[in-house]
Amino acid sequence: MQLQGRRVVVMGGSRGIGRSIALGFAQEGASVALCARGKDALEATRAEVAALGVTAFAAPCDLAKAADIAAFIPAAAKALGGIDVLVNNASGFGATDDEAGWAASFDVDMMAIVRASHAAEPYLAEAAPKLEGGASIINVSSISALRASKRTPPYGAIKAAVMHYTSSQAKMLAEKRIRVNAVAPGSIEFPGGSWEERRQSNPALYNATLEQIPFGRLGHPEEVADVVLFLASRRARWVTAQSIVVDGGQLIGP
Repeated sequence: MQLQGRRVVVMGGSRGIGRSIALGFAQEGASVALCARGKDALEATRAEVAALGVTAFAAPCDLAKAADIAAFIPAAAKALGGIDVLVNNASGFGATDDEAGWAASFDVDMMAIVRASHAAEPYLAEAAPKLEGGASIINVSSISALRASKRTPPYGAIKAAVMHYTSSQAKMLAEKRIRVNAVAPGSIEFPGGSWEERRQSNPALYNATLEQIPFGRLGHPEEVADVVLFLASRRARWVTAQSIVVDGGQLIGP
C-alpha cells in the first residue's frame, strides 16, 4: 500500500478492529498512535505495534470526554511528528432505546469523531500537500446504518449519521486535500468481542446472523483493516465521501 513513513492515529485502537487497523499500518511501516480506555489492552497493542519496528505511542483516553480527546490528539501529533491519517474507530455500542442507550452512541460514535477530526484537522492540513493523494480520515460506521433494527436502534441511527457526516466532512475538507471515507463492517468476530460472547450466551442470535452471510462465517477484523489501509493509501487517491461496506454479503443475505 506504500504507507511506509505515514503517521497514523487510531482512536479506539486496543482491541478488535482497531487493533487490527493499528497493526496493519505498522506492518506497512507506518508510525502509529492509539488510544482507548482499557490500559492493559492498550499497552499490549502498543507493544505489538512497537515490535514491528515503528514508532508506537499510546495513551488512555475516554472518547466520551471532550477534554481527553483534546489532550490526546496533540500528544499523538508530537510523538509521531505530525498526522497523515486519522482513523475514528471507537463505539459506545448504545443498544437500548432510552436515554442511556442514545447517550452512549451519540457521545462516542458521533461526537468523538467530530471532536477528534476537529483536533486533528490542522495537522492533517499541514501534511496533505506533501502526500500523494492527500491526508485522510477514515470513520468506522456499520451495516446497522443501512437497515432498521429492533435490537439496537440508537447504534444504527448514529452509525447512519456517521455516514452522512463522512460525506459532509469530505466536502468541507476537500480544499485542504483531506479525503474522508468510511467503512461499514458487518458482524465481526474476534477473541473477547461481542460476537464471541453471543456465540456462548445467545446461540440463537449468533446462528441467525451466521445464516445471513453467504460465505457461512462472520468476518475477521483484518478484513476490515485491509479496506481502511486501502482508503488511506495513494491507491485510493481519487476516492472520497464514500462508505464502503465490508460484510461478506451479509446485507444481501444467503
